[in-house]
Amino acid sequence: MSTRAVSPKFVGRSGELASLARALGLAREGSASTVLVGGEAGVGKTRLIREFTARAGGDARVLVGGCLELGHDGLPFAPFAAVLRTLTRDLGHESIAALLPGGSARGLARLLPEFGEPDDDGPQTRARLFEHVLGLLDRLAEREPTVLVIEDAHWADGSTRDLLTFLVRYQPSDARMLIVVTYRADEIHRKHPLRPMLAELGRMERVTRMELPRFSRREVIQQATGILDGAPPMADIDLIYARSEGNPLFVEALLGGERDAVPDSLRDLLLASVERLPEETQELLRVASAGGARIEHALLAAVAGLGDHELSQALRPAVAGNVLTADAEGYAFRHALIHEAVHEDLLPGERSRLHTRFAEALAAHPELLPTPRGEIELAYHWHEAHDTTQALVSAWHAAAAARRSAAYGEQFRMLTRVLELWDRVPDAATRISADQVEVLRHGTTVAHLAGEFERALAMATTALGEIDATAEPLRAARVLRARGLVKYDLGREGYIDDLRAAMLLVPADPPTKLRGQLMENLSRMMHEPSDWAEKEAQALEAIEVAHLVGDAATEAQAMTTVAWVRCRDHDLARHMPLFETARELAVRSSAAHAVNRNDISTSDVLEGAGRHEEAAQVARRGIAHAARVGLARTQGSFLAINLAEPLVSLGRWDEALEVIEHAQELVPPPPFRASLLGYAADVALARGRLDTAARQLTEVRDLLRRGTYRAQTVLPNLRREIDLLAARGRADEAREVAARALREEDLTVSPRYSWSLLVAVAALGGPPVPGLHEYAGAIGTSGDVQHAHGLVFAALTAQERGQAAVAAWDKAAAAWAALGQPYPRARALFEAASAAVARGERDAAAERLTEASEAALRLAAAPLTTRIGALARRARIALGGEPAADGPPLGLTARETGVLRLVADGLSNREIGEELFISVKTVSVHVSNILNKLGAATRGEAAATAHRLGLFTPTP
Repeated sequence: MSTRAVSPKFVGRSGELASLARALGLAREGSASTVLVGGEAGVGKTRLIREFTARAGGDARVLVGGCLELGHDGLPFAPFAAVLRTLTRDLGHESIAALLPGGSARGLARLLPEFGEPDDDGPQTRARLFEHVLGLLDRLAEREPTVLVIEDAHWADGSTRDLLTFLVRYQPSDARMLIVVTYRADEIHRKHPLRPMLAELGRMERVTRMELPRFSRREVIQQATGILDGAPPMADIDLIYARSEGNPLFVEALLGGERDAVPDSLRDLLLASVERLPEETQELLRVASAGGARIEHALLAAVAGLGDHELSQALRPAVAGNVLTADAEGYAFRHALIHEAVHEDLLPGERSRLHTRFAEALAAHPELLPTPRGEIELAYHWHEAHDTTQALVSAWHAAAAARRSAAYGEQFRMLTRVLELWDRVPDAATRISADQVEVLRHGTTVAHLAGEFERALAMATTALGEIDATAEPLRAARVLRARGLVKYDLGREGYIDDLRAAMLLVPADPPTKLRGQLMENLSRMMHEPSDWAEKEAQALEAIEVAHLVGDAATEAQAMTTVAWVRCRDHDLARHMPLFETARELAVRSSAAHAVNRNDISTSDVLEGAGRHEEAAQVARRGIAHAARVGLARTQGSFLAINLAEPLVSLGRWDEALEVIEHAQELVPPPPFRASLLGYAADVALARGRLDTAARQLTEVRDLLRRGTYRAQTVLPNLRREIDLLAARGRADEAREVAARALREEDLTVSPRYSWSLLVAVAALGGPPVPGLHEYAGAIGTSGDVQHAHGLVFAALTAQERGQAAVAAWDKAAAAWAALGQPYPRARALFEAASAAVARGERDAAAERLTEASEAALRLAAAPLTTRIGALARRARIALGGEPAADGPPLGLTARETGVLRLVADGLSNREIGEELFISVKTVSVHVSNILNKLGAATRGEAAATAHRLGLFTPTP
């Protein structure tokens, strides 16, 4: 019989192949998903994926990237760099840039240096990189169904795991995308870093897990028949099946050797195919094994000291014998187990010498591998060569290269290695031109960026213990600042103390960038009203210093803080221009973080002042900017909070819920998610969906248990708890919550959110809750919104009845009407009508009830509608059954009108979704409804109808 290395026929796996095909079919229909494919080494994961991708061709683009092993660690972003390299080869740089925010691919330079210099380093670098990758894949999926395959995830480094998790979590549910991830299940031990990622992803609705079993006896016979080109003797099959236990790779190895002399161990079995090769080929394989499971041709030639032709000739038998596979760039062991067997067969001294040869070749020819891979591989080889000095120096340089790629986990690992080797290299500081304190300072910053907060605190504290602040005040200040920023993000006490201590160490003259940054940090992180005077003073000085030293980003941040503080007096006409000045400066200096914070603060101030429509517009502007700079899913999800709040205030509840739903799909951080759920609960409470509100508030409580939060987060949720208990008729429990809130919370800190809580407590009726009136007198009212709350509070707690009560509620209704808030206005009108009915003034009551009823019906506020109806029946007042006409003709809702406007402007569904911060699927539903209501067959026909009816004019 003839013998092949592998069976030409695909054996078994029909069920698994069908599952992958179904997932791809769903992707083609616009339903994204992820499949995690696990199995032991040699069980056939790669063969399954190759068979699947070969069949997936045609209308689908297949992108494959593999994680690369480097000792116990992986190479940062290796599979994504490979995918991007393939795309660049297929599409070209310009086509890829056209698919990215702003039409620039510089954000991808951290993965592929060919795209130029990376964007400026900063706290949002990593988020922007991740969003660029997701955005690129998402746009590709719009063109054609896209399959992303990440192989050997058990070797993935931390950065690769983070990016992969981001893609799986944030891929739009309606994207035509399938992600397939393979990993060795037998290697995922209890402490393996991939284990928590698999557990997290496995809980997601659109993720399925698939485990490949070993072959059955029948499948082994089929495999053997394909390899031997004929049925093997049953005696051979009995032996092969018994020894391989159904592992396809072992079956291949057994059939390729002498079946009457079966090796005693798996290592011997795998090495048998190597030992049949010429000696010079075996020697080259041993050399190659020190470079990893895959190695570039040029690098291997440099290490082996051979020319291209000589190397190719020497390796040809290994390729022909199916020990190696070759592509345009280099070679890979056909299976990782073969590589491991060859590498483990090296003698200790031989292994050390080979790693030295690799390190020397990379040091002499850094162009052989791209950054940061080259630097990290160099550090690996020196470390494996046991050259302590070179291992420390190369780890220091590898850390810098990892930072340029936003691979913070790998940078932190390299810096940790430097510290571990420090005492073993006497002149370490001279070697890297930095002392141990400097390494610790870098480690603090990187650990913070990598989310290793506790280790960041430990490093900063260690560094401070080594610094003589009297001799080196600026160095101590930098470390104190770094520790303060970590404490702030952790919600730990003492961050203000660290920043103040740092300030004392930095002289005011001459002005320095560090002093400006410290003052800006300190001013931004002061939240107590008692600190606001100092907050403004520090921010003003920060503006001056930052301007003098040319630090535009810090100057813009400080300007935003000053504008926010000054707007406390609600004289927005005087102070709002400073917000715009700060934003223009931030935009000019490409300080994306400063722009986003400015939009957040501006919309927050406008909402607090009752200028809800303007607040929504600014929030949308911020969301659009976040999308342009590649931060739609991070900063954009935060700004969704500032968009949802004014939409709720304006009574545009369905729009608000769409925004909230879309933001929740992006899985924002816990405090963001809690705020979004809070506004959704407000709508649910107003509409009488108490079970929904209860579920949402339970989740909010769970989310907020994870940290300590400011009054702006805590007080609204206490108010919602009270409202929910009251709505369920549990008044005594509501009063207990209210009493505890007034006893334990300081309501003077945030009057904006305190007033709604006081109103909710007053609405419970009965004896006043202790502290209620005292707080109302202490905090006063500032601005139109607080004034309106104050009027409601006064009407709820007044002793007057009759006409005085009617007048009090009329004032409250007028205040809410001036602010454009229909729901609290309708509630005030209902109370005024109730007071009028008590006086026997049916006509006055009817007018108010009618207006309240129309608003409640428009809002679908069922509990208020029920109360209005009950009062009308009791007073024998006739109410219309339909809300007053509001908006354009043809039955379009306000939301549909907004979508139609953008359709008429020529925007695609995706562009409309980005503009309104709703999902593409939601836009599609709106467009379908619009076409049906207008009787239009196409978007163009709908736009023409809108223009013909004069509904609006296109945006210029």
